[in-house]
Amino acid sequence: MKEILVRSLSGLLYILLLLISLKYQCALIILFFIFGLICMLEFTRLIQLKSKIPFIIFIILYSVFGYSQLGLNYIQGLDEATQILMVISIFVELFLIKDLFSERTIPLFSSKRFIITTFYLSSAFVFLILIANYHKPYNPCILLGTFILVWTNDTFAFLVGKNFGKQKLFEKISPKKTVEGFLGGLFFSCVASYFIATFTNSLSFTSWLVLSIIISVFGTLGDLIESKFKRQADVKDSGAIMPGHGGLLDRLDSIIFAAPFIYLFLRVFQNVP
Repeated sequence: MKEILVRSLSGLLYILLLLISLKYQCALIILFFIFGLICMLEFTRLIQLKSKIPFIIFIILYSVFGYSQLGLNYIQGLDEATQILMVISIFVELFLIKDLFSERTIPLFSSKRFIITTFYLSSAFVFLILIANYHKPYNPCILLGTFILVWTNDTFAFLVGKNFGKQKLFEKISPKKTVEGFLGGLFFSCVASYFIATFTNSLSFTSWLVLSIIISVFGTLGDLIESKFKRQADVKDSGAIMPGHGGLLDRLDSIIFAAPFIYLFLRVFQNVP
């Protein structure tokens, strides 16, 4: 009972902090900067990377893109740089998906550690800020909607999987995940997309429906990939900053992995400037 209470309070604090920060652009930029540093610390421990370079790269990338979103100054070439960052990030994540299914362990040679920390983790927080600034002036409805879809997917994947799950999804990496749970999370995310489209008046229902599928599929893959990193490191959680939940990376792994794909969809199909 005590463990459930601690877990609930910890999760509620995290959600409230995020929701309050979403109201103010500067607060959100600062919050994601802090979240990014914490996730970087947890992840470098997982992959045993004892270097300050990933933190420096994160600070530079985030500062440049975060500064630009405040509208203080126009940085020439930033749009092209964003597109290049998006393409490289997606390719790196596709290789991680390949490693998930084809390799017993994800290869972590020296250069790959730096590539992953840059284009899997650092870039994700850049895209989260860009998603929040889809509407100008600042309107965080799309980012809020994506988080709601992530929470819906995770919640119903757990509930459906626990009560009806029989077929294991990826037993070697995450024994508790089931095919039925994944489909349940996907279905209820699709249902939630209708209500998000109706009440946020941000994107069309069709767009939110596609986003719900992107988030469910790539969010689940992100969860599995982080689980594989943890299994390789022989740890249960990425950290202990959230009592009852583990590390911050454990809570953000789905949205981190899905972020560049979400931005790609917005960019290609919604004509993000």
